[in-house]
Amino acid sequence: MKRADFRDPGEALVQAARDYIETHNTEKFSLQAMSDALFVNGSYLLRLFKARTGSTLLSYHNAVRCDRAKALLARPDMSISEAGEAVGFVSSSHFSHVFKKTVGMTPTEYRNSMIKEVSDAE
Repeated sequence: MKRADFRDPGEALVQAARDYIETHNTEKFSLQAMSDALFVNGSYLLRLFKARTGSTLLSYHNAVRCDRAKALLARPDMSISEAGEAVGFVSSSHFSHVFKKTVGMTPTEYRNSMIKEVSDAE
């Protein structure tokens, strides 16, 4: 867990959940595994995380994966399906769906926008 002054045990648990997701983001999301690792009831963790962050655990997990995928999509030597696999998606269609829902554009659109930004900067 990142070092911080947690006077509120709920905030410490939310940070522990974030840290767990950061560490295990290439794995399939499992509330059971996370709650077991954090020694807390899964339903309580879901409610607490949503109340404190406004986001569900699964949405946060997908956002972390998509942030990692953005960096990989900037590499022209890596295909979109390879980028999806590298961040833990088994299916490229599921990766595209989640990426579009999270980022607001498909992986292809994101890659093309990155290429355009680079060429515009030159």
